[in-house]
Amino acid sequence: MTERLSAPYRLHYAYTRSTGPVIGRFLDSLRDRVLEGIRAADGRVLFPPTEYDEQGRATTGEFVQLRPTGTVTSYTWVNEPRPTHPLDRPFAWALIKLDGADTAMVHAVDAGKEKAMKVGMRVRVRWAEKATGTIRDIVCFDPISPIIKTPVDLNYFVRPGEHQSQYLHALAEGRFIGGRCRVTGRVYVPPRGATPESGLPTEDEVIDLPDTGVLTTFTVVRIPFEGQKLTPPYVFGAIVLDGADVPIYHLVSGIPYEQIRMGMRVRAKWKPREEWGTTLENIEYFEPTGEPDAPFDSYAMHL
Repeated sequence: MTERLSAPYRLHYAYTRSTGPVIGRFLDSLRDRVLEGIRAADGRVLFPPTEYDEQGRATTGEFVQLRPTGTVTSYTWVNEPRPTHPLDRPFAWALIKLDGADTAMVHAVDAGKEKAMKVGMRVRVRWAEKATGTIRDIVCFDPISPIIKTPVDLNYFVRPGEHQSQYLHALAEGRFIGGRCRVTGRVYVPPRGATPESGLPTEDEVIDLPDTGVLTTFTVVRIPFEGQKLTPPYVFGAIVLDGADVPIYHLVSGIPYEQIRMGMRVRAKWKPREEWGTTLENIEYFEPTGEPDAPFDSYAMHL
């Protein structure tokens, strides 16, 4: 049997062409990292700009600057890039409609994985380091994350006032104190200069409270976030100290978080004395006392 021969073959056309006033301006703008579409006779913005629209009608010559962001309207995934492709790793050829344009252009999207691609995803131009005045001045498009970090950093100098200062000094001594409303008799922790029920000043009497109470409600924190001091999951709860009528808020631990429940009796677990300051951080967390749970009716008004 005659051996069947094969050999590589390259079909190559070396074109030299004039770009004209529209495409020429488009490519010159790319050199300056500017994206320009053109206004069609019917008011639409065509991108890339052309001298004629799909119906053969001349465009207006009005150029419109566009943003370097857009939306994927369709795509196909390339698992094995060819030597002349813009990327040397798997990528997507996509139809991308830039913000402000009414038509889409074809270009590469560097999504990393095929499952990351989807119609409607937002993308942004990645520019080449060295401009050449060709379409390759756009290396590709990168996906835009829908999540952005927006940190807020505010610096305060706080003057807590007389009643709050008393409360903080008591914490530095390992004690809780409250203040009583002279009208309703309700005990507030921390003490307040006036109570919300009546607006009248509280009594000057300082009421000492124990470091035990009832967990009235809680939340399980499962999602990590920047600056987090603890590793999720952990529990943050509202605790009404014995003898008080409003809750304080603190960590609850000492048992698996799945066993923490409303009505559980808890006690403060204090840090070593040498670590104390004038804050609630003197308490590492509240832990179960081992006593029977409080009846629901006894703390229902605090929910």
